[in-house]
Amino acid sequence: MAPNKILAEKPDQIPLPATESSHPERRRASVFRRFTYVIIALLGLKAIAHSYAPHGLKHSPPSHGHHHRFTVAEREKLFLSVPSPESALAASRAYATHPHLAGSPEDFEDAKVILELFQDEFSITPPSTAPIFSAGTPESRNATLLLTSRETTKPSAWIDIYYPVLNTPLDRSLQILGENGAAVWTADLVEDGDPLDGDAHKYRDSVPTWHGLSKDGDAEGQLVYANYGSKEDYDNLIFAGADLTGKIVIVRYGNVFRGLKIKGAQELGAAGVLIYSDPRDDGFVTVENGYAPYPAGPARNPTSVQRGSVQFLSSYPGDPTTPGYPAYEDADRGEGSNIPKIPSLPISWQNAERLLEEIDELYVVGQDGKRTLSGKASKAKVKLVNHVDTKVTPIWNTMASIPGHIRDEVVIIGCHRDAWVLGAADPTSGTVSLHEIIRGFGALLRKGWKPLRTVVFASWDAEEYGLIGSTEWGEDFPEWISEHAVAYLNVDVSVSGSQWNVGGSPSLAHLIKRTALDIPHPTLEGKTLWDARNDEGPFKGIEGHNSNLTIDADFIEAYNAAQRDLRASKTGVSPLGSGSDYTVFLQRLGVASSDEGFGFTPSDAVYHYHSIYDSQKYQEVYADPGFHRHVTVAKHLGLLALRLTDSIIVPLNTTQYAFELDDYLAKVEGLTADIPSSFTAPNYSKLRKAIKKVQESSLKLDKEKYKAEKALKRAIHKLLPLHHNGMCRKSHRLVRRAARWVKKVFGVEPHHYQPISKPETEAWARFLEIDGDEIRESAASLGYGHSHKLKKLIKAAKRVVKANKKIIAFERGFISKGGIKDREWYKHLGVAPGKWLGYGATTFPALTEALMFDQNATLAQHEADRLAKLLKNLAYVIEP
Repeated sequence: MAPNKILAEKPDQIPLPATESSHPERRRASVFRRFTYVIIALLGLKAIAHSYAPHGLKHSPPSHGHHHRFTVAEREKLFLSVPSPESALAASRAYATHPHLAGSPEDFEDAKVILELFQDEFSITPPSTAPIFSAGTPESRNATLLLTSRETTKPSAWIDIYYPVLNTPLDRSLQILGENGAAVWTADLVEDGDPLDGDAHKYRDSVPTWHGLSKDGDAEGQLVYANYGSKEDYDNLIFAGADLTGKIVIVRYGNVFRGLKIKGAQELGAAGVLIYSDPRDDGFVTVENGYAPYPAGPARNPTSVQRGSVQFLSSYPGDPTTPGYPAYEDADRGEGSNIPKIPSLPISWQNAERLLEEIDELYVVGQDGKRTLSGKASKAKVKLVNHVDTKVTPIWNTMASIPGHIRDEVVIIGCHRDAWVLGAADPTSGTVSLHEIIRGFGALLRKGWKPLRTVVFASWDAEEYGLIGSTEWGEDFPEWISEHAVAYLNVDVSVSGSQWNVGGSPSLAHLIKRTALDIPHPTLEGKTLWDARNDEGPFKGIEGHNSNLTIDADFIEAYNAAQRDLRASKTGVSPLGSGSDYTVFLQRLGVASSDEGFGFTPSDAVYHYHSIYDSQKYQEVYADPGFHRHVTVAKHLGLLALRLTDSIIVPLNTTQYAFELDDYLAKVEGLTADIPSSFTAPNYSKLRKAIKKVQESSLKLDKEKYKAEKALKRAIHKLLPLHHNGMCRKSHRLVRRAARWVKKVFGVEPHHYQPISKPETEAWARFLEIDGDEIRESAASLGYGHSHKLKKLIKAAKRVVKANKKIIAFERGFISKGGIKDREWYKHLGVAPGKWLGYGATTFPALTEALMFDQNATLAQHEADRLAKLLKNLAYVIEP
């Protein structure tokens, strides 16, 4: 029957399929059966729904455009069958064989390529005008805000343009000056671009070696070596009597975020900073141990240079000129306080080796027998020049969404797209894994799958400058994200070595592990992805040579300590600091988050981070021959997303998180040993009680969410199709009103999920779509037994919704409006990037920093009490 004719008729006059209209009781039973099936399907109980499917449809094959009710096993099996090494390799070759610096024309072209991928895989018809919107316009705002509205029924994809302040290099130089001020040595600041790596050779100077968001200017002074440039290193220099005023500080990469190396030097009066990559941090794979330099072998190419942002990441990420609010084209801008005020340059080991010859002693042996920094400066002066073009620059976030049955609960999956040059590992390996997840979700959609919750995909831009694309979106839509986001799943560098590493909110840890145990190891039969946490690289000796390889003692000590910290976690999932796009979601908005990827070990080929040699050849020869690791990350992250999306109860383990708080407090209490004896330690009794209360509330919530899901399933089983006790028109009205309730609570239009494929059943779809008032009247006409069952179903559904809201609220409970002292952008009092780490995580950060850096007893007690108050409120919020 034509749809227009259906709409013209009154609800109680809608013609029924002939097989059912021939008998009144059968017809009335069918109404109830179909309504029950709709509710079941909306709740995502696919396996149960299948048993309630109308007669004759249980075994019907799915047809195009209709929704096949997958079981969980069927859905996961189909998804896991899609990501493939062949597809991943092809995608990497497409994305990683040209530069794509944020804000460049190539970056914009890649943004449009990703947009087309979303459109193709999610069957989105491209509009006549490309959906590319300036942030802040109604089109851009609505593209996100309407994702959770009832009007949004189909997948969508678009590009948001933000306008942060970025810089690009103009001219740079580095010289050693003679006594007369003339240059006696001039550094070659361009990487060699060895022809053995064709792409690196082609693009050797397409993106010059400089620091993103670095200070424009010149600096001249004596050299002082400061090891990693950590706070501890600078403290040691001052203790040794060094004076950094007017000096050029030279430090090696590693240990802390590069911007904080400059911040530390700046605060001590330095004039400029040089940062180099040291082979001592390359593990066993060095030229000294007989390995050839890349691209001839796996060791470091001595001319390689690590570009990168020098933003003070632990102060705040994002556009420096618009902290806390989005960088619209016409935004009011201030002077960024999270960027350096002294110039800097990244340099190669080849250049650093020459400069370090100017310093007589780098280290001395102290009275305790340990090696410490000497603090001696070079005799000759060094001059560095760093001229940059700083301006407002458009960037492009490419976004997509698949509306779910429950539209107001959203799972977000993201990876940044921009790179310093070719970025085969960072971030193209992540983009490739995301590419395979998108293909997998597209295959599910084509088979008729509809996610229970809404899914949002993001290809972020300008992450390399300071997490800018994701941060600006987060600052643009903070209320929407806080209200709707269930979890944020991040991938960045999915492959740069052999060992699988994963970090995340403690509430996600068990789901991460359980999912990893379900994914096969990328290369070893009989093992799982979880086993890959212990993998090592292949370079443990050279055939025909002495296998007793040497390794830098400081490096291996630090590496082993990091591994012990990783394994110290009861779950094997470490807390998140910063350095990638999860930051705004977790640490400003309180969204449970994760990040994962295969990383470097001491026996892996050297990963030329942010160099021209982070190339496709490096990936194919050394990082992931066969591209199995790329696929494994795609399978794990995609399966993790599916389980978060389609579980009736949101699978976040709040109790794991609650009990980890004991470990956080123990760590804080352990700091007292490093504090002067005159310092009065805080009284932690209120905090300890608050943690205990959170644990008790979470245990109660565990019981409630179990009972809620069980009650819902029991209510569905009891609401069996009617074969007697006929229904009258009043009953039909009740069904309509119940359908209206389903739409209101779950944010869906039932007719879009009607499983019946016969043309006649469009009548039933239209029937259920008709609006009605909220349920007010008695269901007596159904007969007491059946009306009671219907009410129990509705009550049980509400109970599930309520439990999920409390689960999602758990991470939000750590968000404090006041934020962390001296860096108020960060609002999460449970975890934040370390103030002087940037990358690494600090738990209970405000309290920890009051003890470690301020050493102020009054402030420390205030922070302990503030945290206790926050946790006490969290316990109240999640109490069932």
